[in-house]
Amino acid sequence: MTVKFWQDDKVFFVELANPPVNAINLAVRRGLHDALMAQKAAAGIDRVVLMGSDRIFAAGGDAREFDAPPVAPHLPDLLAMIEVSEVPWIAVINGAALGGGLELALACRYRIAGPKAQLGLPEVLLGVVPGAGGTQRLPRLIGFSAALQMITSGKPITADKGLTLGLINRIDNAPKAAAIAITADDLHTIVPVSNLPNSVMDDAILAKVNAGLSHRAAGQIAPIKAAELVAVTSYASFGEGMAAERDCFLTLRQSAQARALRHLFFAERGAKAPAELASYSSTINKVVVVGGGTMGAGIAHSLISAGVETVTIENNDASATAAIARAESLIEAGMKRGLITPERATEMRACHRISTDYASARNADIAIEAVFEDMALKQTVFQKLQTVMPANAILASNTSYLDIDEIAGVLDDPSRLIGLHFFVPAHIMKLLEIVKGEASAPTALAAGFALARRLGKIPVVAGVCDGFIGNRILARYREAADLLLLTGATPAQIDHAMTSFGYAMGPYETQDLSGLDHAYANRRRQDASRDPNRLYVKIADLMVEAGRLGRKSGLGWYSYDTVGQAKADPAVDSLITEAAATAGVTRRHYSDDDITHRLLLAMINEAASILDEAIAESAADIDLVSVLGYGFPRWRGGLMHYANQIGMAEILAGLETLSLEDNAIWQPCKLIKDIAAAGRGFT
Repeated sequence: MTVKFWQDDKVFFVELANPPVNAINLAVRRGLHDALMAQKAAAGIDRVVLMGSDRIFAAGGDAREFDAPPVAPHLPDLLAMIEVSEVPWIAVINGAALGGGLELALACRYRIAGPKAQLGLPEVLLGVVPGAGGTQRLPRLIGFSAALQMITSGKPITADKGLTLGLINRIDNAPKAAAIAITADDLHTIVPVSNLPNSVMDDAILAKVNAGLSHRAAGQIAPIKAAELVAVTSYASFGEGMAAERDCFLTLRQSAQARALRHLFFAERGAKAPAELASYSSTINKVVVVGGGTMGAGIAHSLISAGVETVTIENNDASATAAIARAESLIEAGMKRGLITPERATEMRACHRISTDYASARNADIAIEAVFEDMALKQTVFQKLQTVMPANAILASNTSYLDIDEIAGVLDDPSRLIGLHFFVPAHIMKLLEIVKGEASAPTALAAGFALARRLGKIPVVAGVCDGFIGNRILARYREAADLLLLTGATPAQIDHAMTSFGYAMGPYETQDLSGLDHAYANRRRQDASRDPNRLYVKIADLMVEAGRLGRKSGLGWYSYDTVGQAKADPAVDSLITEAAATAGVTRRHYSDDDITHRLLLAMINEAASILDEAIAESAADIDLVSVLGYGFPRWRGGLMHYANQIGMAEILAGLETLSLEDNAIWQPCKLIKDIAAAGRGFT
């Protein structure tokens, strides 16, 4: 039974019981309907107490139902019945009340929350708008501005914030007991939310929010529609607003954006240790990070944020001093943003020690190497670690490109080694590529998944190849972009085309931010193995050799003024045209559509090869990597999901056309040919 209900004296209790998150699916809606009917028939009651579990009220509707036509009873109708009930309903909120869960609470006459409650309407993050009165009740209850920001951002607020705004009536450590103790007279004096006056339009706030959405949510439909619906509350009746909201919700939930976002939603929740690793347990109490540079500092910060005892090992006192400064700067940045309290900062500092002695790794459960991308250096680090660490401790490399199997070759027990490829900044980015070497043991892989769970990362397993999943696709993306530069485009035009598609930054803006010298060093590593039949564009090399390293040098693909403002640089255009002339290339015009077409086909083709070679275990894993690690627009569902929407026949035709220009670069992957012939997609 997903909804339980019973009477105790004058109180009628309704309990949501649909673990783990009390998703409001058809069974729950039917249960609520049954509870409403039973409540109407009950004698002598003066209140209905609606509650979830001790940990969660309700986390919203069940997104798995969104692909099917809606089935009665519908949540808006149930909430209308709750709101007009002669016997007032009280929402007892422990944990999260999100989406339909918060809409359910808004329909109640009174709301009491536990101190740790989270309140929010995150529907826009799934490409839809609240569909059961959220856009119409919330502005009437807490005001136009606060409701607009909550609904268009999708971000939850705390119980304290909810009390300040008037979203809840009370915070209590024992909300159920508090609900029973309220006098009946007090309950009946409270006006149902739908009967409250219209919200007061704030044109300045609406303009500010819409301007922010045009940047933060460029290309997305749901946040804009949500803002429009909040505005409706300033001039329309509640009934008119509800009709508009419901129509918008039902339209959006079948949209391509909503389907893409649902795909990512389920892909993220499916990213966990496979069943075959379930029997391998991992205890992670102490972790060693070797290397206190930018990446190592970010990894260590992630660990201490999760309460994991951490030691950072550096190779000399000067490097250790610099590592201490980096670690402290991350804590101070978190405090400045209000993410870390002074008390929490003290706890984090106590969790972290920086040493120059490898013996400090003696009792660690896992060691993560985060030194320069140099094979000999990494092998030396692991040889040192294996001499001091327990034989059952796990060894992990944060390498972005190098061969895990070659690194493991210097170990007495290569099965101990896995790759744990974090992304910059490691304490913020959610993705973690777990690289499975030829010898990697299940215990090592299980430890990688356990660490990801502890750190709140989303894990994706990758096989061994140059660049694994993400950086291999990135290399192909950059190669195709450089080919466009050589043959007619400019950095600014390519960046504009890709940001118009939905990326936050284009490939050349991104390179300037990260530094052109890093990719340059990696290309030099690949010189000996580069395919001589594949055209190599040297423009990026010429940039580095000219001292144009990106933002850090003030000159990269763009030039930067003293405040970091970028502008196109004619010197770069000259360098590009000279390179084209040297290569005997006649430059041509590309439209933005031409650019996105070529770059997306290049990435899709490479991703198909990665899937065909079993470097990635599923198309959904590639989607997670492309979105969480490399900026592919989330609302397009990830690279492979987007490819499925285009269709394999169209992708194959596009690649075949481009292969007439250069078959070595544009030869369609065998997998694309096979599934196009079979009329299938990647999933």
